[in-house]
Amino acid sequence: MAKKRKLKKKKLLKFVITVIIILLGISFLTDVKINNVVVKGNILYSDYEIIEKAGLSNYPSSLKTFSTSIRKKLLKDSYIKKVKVQRKGLKKVIIDVDENLPLFYYLPAEKTILTDKTEVDDNFPVPTVINYVPDKIYEMLLNEIADLNYDIVKRISEIKYDPNEVDDERFLFTMNDGNYVYLTLERFDKVDKYLEIIKSFDNKKGILYLDSGEYFEVKG
Repeated sequence: MAKKRKLKKKKLLKFVITVIIILLGISFLTDVKINNVVVKGNILYSDYEIIEKAGLSNYPSSLKTFSTSIRKKLLKDSYIKKVKVQRKGLKKVIIDVDENLPLFYYLPAEKTILTDKTEVDDNFPVPTVINYVPDKIYEMLLNEIADLNYDIVKRISEIKYDPNEVDDERFLFTMNDGNYVYLTLERFDKVDKYLEIIKSFDNKKGILYLDSGEYFEVKG
């Protein structure tokens, strides 16, 4: 009987120790904070703004913060289209965002147009389309601008629909640096090389014709 009591006491002691270890482990894990957040793909928002919108700015508990909850918080923002969240260990989170970028301000509608074609009232440093564009051409314009390098988009001040007798898909860009660029929807991608082209003309001011060939008319 004495041996059985000793065995029971030993089992009870092991059980108590195991419970204590588990509770200490849970307490430790609950106290571990997310303190390393890497943000990728963001253009419109800063890293800090993304971290704040994701609810991670106050170093929340790693154990209580789920990737799905981070993703849902970010997708509530109309300027964020897609989010991928990865966990690296307990303390590191990688957030890869695909933003719904503002492309241009469409003056006839007095709205800013986003990549997904949504119209919003917010103002951004984007080009202004200053005149009416026919519906079919407008759709193509939106798609073409969405495919441009966004750094180039931000260098455009105004966009004018400027058809001629040769091409009804012709536009005139007024650049922030004072230059003008003529191009057609078919040749829109050429403006991605704008900086390289201008450098080849010693950064002189004038009109760059990308609608037919590639030549530069110096002004002044």
